[in-house]
Amino acid sequence: MGGCAGSRRRLLDSEGEETAPEPRPRLLDRQGALWKNAMGFWLLGLCNNFSYVVMLSAAHDILSHQRASGNQSRVDPDPAPTTRNSSSRFDCNSVSTAAVLLADILPTLVIKLLAPLGLHLLPYSPRVLVSGICSAGSFILVAFSHSVGTSLCGVVLASISSGLGEVTFLSLTAFYPRAVISWWSSGTGGAGLLGALSYLGLTQAGLSPQHTLLSMLGIPALLLASYFFLLTSPEPQDPGGEEEAETSARQPLINSEAPEAKSDSSSNLSLQERWTVFKGLLWYIVPLVLVYFAEYFINQGLFELLFFRNTSLTHAQQYRWYQMLYQAGVFVSRSSLRCCRIRFTWVLALLQCFNLAFLLVDVWLSFLPSIYLVFLIILYEGLLGGAAYVNTFHNIALETSDEHREFAMAAACISDTLGISLSGLLALPLHDFLCHLS
Repeated sequence: MGGCAGSRRRLLDSEGEETAPEPRPRLLDRQGALWKNAMGFWLLGLCNNFSYVVMLSAAHDILSHQRASGNQSRVDPDPAPTTRNSSSRFDCNSVSTAAVLLADILPTLVIKLLAPLGLHLLPYSPRVLVSGICSAGSFILVAFSHSVGTSLCGVVLASISSGLGEVTFLSLTAFYPRAVISWWSSGTGGAGLLGALSYLGLTQAGLSPQHTLLSMLGIPALLLASYFFLLTSPEPQDPGGEEEAETSARQPLINSEAPEAKSDSSSNLSLQERWTVFKGLLWYIVPLVLVYFAEYFINQGLFELLFFRNTSLTHAQQYRWYQMLYQAGVFVSRSSLRCCRIRFTWVLALLQCFNLAFLLVDVWLSFLPSIYLVFLIILYEGLLGGAAYVNTFHNIALETSDEHREFAMAAACISDTLGISLSGLLALPLHDFLCHLS
């Protein structure tokens, strides 16, 4: 028996026929490539959403921005009365933080609307370069800004970077094992947590918002390095899981044939085919629109109004904590796909709308006695939002054919952006109404 247990031992395949075991070096190469791609997509998700999250975390500071003497840019954590409605119990900025949300999301909406029309067919590498440059530009412009208007232009650059990157990288997942969707989603959740936590931590430690933003310039560089040097070149394949993720090229993308040269399935789709695919996606798109509408109405419409005076935290610090806890919930749930999968995302949409209604009533009646109860609700809100995102794209990847998958992923990413844009438009008049109440 010992003589038969050599390296030439044969295995039986699923049909009962003998098949040779996979050579160990080849298996190790494949496993190494899988881990490189998993880590690559996690870092791409992290870096792509980082500037977007930081701008939302800094929204309260951006709107409190005043021009100091000597052309020095500063963010006053306790702005002068001229920038606030001091007669309101909400201690409002004169402009809602939803204004920053709109600057941070409307350019993304335009990009994602163009994606199904052909934007996703442009070469990947130039899109990634533009995304990285815009991300770096956003940090620099906001850091050195002397006015709210200039700061909002920097926020627009962050939006362009995030929107273009999301369309690009979600389309790119069509060429890799489906597991990378989970890693990408986890990375975007990590961006929320690390972005909000780093801004909160550095400003709490005494670093000025300007120097905090400049310290984050390494993130765009990490995005470019992850794409060009960490991801391996994919082969056209059925991305059903690790077991069939067979790739022959293991070189970084900068030294390999780009994914756009490997498949032209999306470019061969007619307008009628694209419309048919898009209609089939509505079952997933509509719930995700509702989830993001509700949670960003809370985040940018109500966070500033959920102000507690019976705590040692200032108004600006309360806002930053809200953002950080929300992003912590998003990170946990976007990283949970391997242990928890949800088929019916409509349930998540209903629960998130209930959260919105509950907090809206609290803003009006102020019946919650402690900020810590709000902390728990916001953490739960983030869990629902992250779960809706990762399960929506996982379900789409499962149920679309190979030739439609790249287009479907690019088209479906309009969902969150549309919901966020609608919430920002409605949050602005709500802010003005509540803040001008006597």
